[in-house]
Amino acid sequence: MIESPLLEKLTGYIGGRWTDNAHGNTFDVYNPATGKVIAQAASMTEDEVKAAVAAGKSALRLTTPYSIETRRKWLEDIRDALKANKEEVGRILCMEHGKPLQEAQGEVDYAAGFFDYCSKHIQALDAHTIPEKPKDCTWTVHYRPIGVAGLITPWNFPIGMIAKKLSAALAAGCPSVIKPASETPLTMIALFSLMDKHTDMPDGMVNLVMGKASVIGKVLCESPDVPMLSFTGSTEVGRKLILDTAEQVKKLALELGGNAPFIVFDDADLDAAADNLIANKFRGGGQTCVCANRIFVHEKVADVFGQKLAERVNRMTVGDGINGDVDLGPLINQAGFDKVKRHLEDALEKGAGLVAGKKPEDLGDNLFFPPTVITDVDRDMCCYREETFGPLVPMALFRTEEEVIDAGNDTEFGLASYVFTGDAARAQRVAAGLRFGHCGWNTGTGPTPEAPFGGMKASGIGREGGLEGLFEFVEAQTVPRGF
Repeated sequence: MIESPLLEKLTGYIGGRWTDNAHGNTFDVYNPATGKVIAQAASMTEDEVKAAVAAGKSALRLTTPYSIETRRKWLEDIRDALKANKEEVGRILCMEHGKPLQEAQGEVDYAAGFFDYCSKHIQALDAHTIPEKPKDCTWTVHYRPIGVAGLITPWNFPIGMIAKKLSAALAAGCPSVIKPASETPLTMIALFSLMDKHTDMPDGMVNLVMGKASVIGKVLCESPDVPMLSFTGSTEVGRKLILDTAEQVKKLALELGGNAPFIVFDDADLDAAADNLIANKFRGGGQTCVCANRIFVHEKVADVFGQKLAERVNRMTVGDGINGDVDLGPLINQAGFDKVKRHLEDALEKGAGLVAGKKPEDLGDNLFFPPTVITDVDRDMCCYREETFGPLVPMALFRTEEEVIDAGNDTEFGLASYVFTGDAARAQRVAAGLRFGHCGWNTGTGPTPEAPFGGMKASGIGREGGLEGLFEFVEAQTVPRGF
């Protein structure tokens, strides 16, 4: 079992107090690298989730809002606590997720960046008076907290995803009820332990509920005291949240699935493109919604680029991330492993060629899936149509700019995309033609706290990060004053 000074409690946190499940119900948390149970966390009841909502409502201040200086201090304290405890939070994250230790600790720095950014730009949420005086009135715009926010996060970035949401919610003065994924609740508990010890937030400002999504989601969707839900996860669940909250007309912020195209033109720096693809695709074991899912390579350079990828992939090491000397950890669970294997089998059966990696029949019986590269992929294959969420690199060929723009857009998703070319004019044309909220040019980098990130089409609603993300949890109220 895992031991940590940040995991003295394995319970919920409601109204400023650690709260056990009233019936003693728990769920197991596994280390995917070993398959062993490392903790048992409290599974909250419907009544406890309602209590968390009530606690959040009691912390909400509208007529006497928390000052910008107060909210900035909360953000700075969380930032500083994360940075000071980066190694331990990263160790916990590594053990319940499986990603390499250095990568896990880097995620903690990434998370701290969102609290830092919001603290430095929170002044943007201050009221302002417009210079014009229409209708002989002075017009002031206030940014009011939308109210108690439900924050639902996935397992692939246990600290990074909550940082995006919580930093903006606190900047706005919104209390929150937070539900982490059941695969990775320990990192969230560690965060709450730090907030409990190192911040002076009012009771009920942050609340943690864990357990069954059906129980927690029902309360958050049905409660009139939760006017906003921010969710990161699958498009399937996102669609359900839209339906389940339609009657109340809740505000939704949704970051949903992806099917990212990674386009390599014949004039690209192939070594740089290969290096960026490796860093992009295998981050988190390929279990990210922004990682390249369909790699389109110009036919003139496909063979050379495939060789460069194979050379890099064959040097990668796979193993338990806690050892600190591996490039790739395990997949999160058996279902995730089986999906990647199914995609590989399907592609090979339909004519794809194996460039690097193992054949499906040679895979082991654990959750360690080796980095794999295949070529001659087409749209009839599962790995082209679906988000693989694993370390499989499927390469398809293209000839023309117009053809690859159409191919890149040939998906319901529109989250992240990447274009590699030495031609600036072409890069601008292709980026403008791709219907994706994020388009990297000669870089495979993903989101950053300083810039807005979110999806088009079925990949979501709203933005996280940047000034745009800062405004997600407020509602503008206009107050004209007559003379």
